Order: sequence, then C-alpha cells, then structure tokens
Amino acid sequence: LAMATQTVITVPPQFSVTHQRGEWHTGLTDCCSDCGVCFCGMFCLPCLSCQVAGDMNECCLCGSSVAMRTLYRTRYNIPGSILGDFCALMWCTPCAVCQLKRDINRRKAAGAF
Repeated sequence: LAMATQTVITVPPQFSVTHQRGEWHTGLTDCCSDCGVCFCGMFCLPCLSCQVAGDMNECCLCGSSVAMRTLYRTRYNIPGSILGDFCALMWCTPCAVCQLKRDINRRKAAGAF
C-alpha cells in the first residue's frame, strides 16, 4: 500500500489592525457647520437625541446620555474621558448632542460609520 502525503502551506496574514487616533469632525460649539442639525438640537432636542440613538441602534431614550457619547467616542477612538463626556452633556447638552449627530452624518457620508 502506498501512503498519501499531505503538504501543509502556512501563509502569514497580509494585513495588520492599527488603531489610529480619531478626532471629532467638528468642535463642540461648531453649530454653523450644519445648520439643520443645529436647529433640530435647539428646537427639538428629544427628536435629535432619538435620531442619534437610532443611528447607533440603541433605545431612543439613550441619545443624549453619557453612555452614548462615551460609546461613540471609544468606538471611533476619539480622545476624551467619561468625565469630559459628562461635563459636555451636563452644561452644553444641545451642543454635545449636535456634535455627535454631525459626526455621525460625516462618517456616514464618508462610508466610515
């Protein structure tokens, strides 16, 4: 009887995972960069919060939460802290939610969301 031989070829991966440091696309008070988002945030913040939560596949009540902002920031490797997220939402809630929605819109447009 003849024995069959097997040849095993091992190929190392040709890619590497890099974690690049991200940044917010717009500043916290950069409302003029998207007036539609700004108007929605000023006149119907619950609606904008619900849009943000929907974009992130979360409960509508979570859109303006510290957890949502922190989740988004860590997902896209944006520097900051939970304390910074808390302060932004505590003292500038409309600005913080608008910044998050503008960033989501820009990442969607770039195909990176």
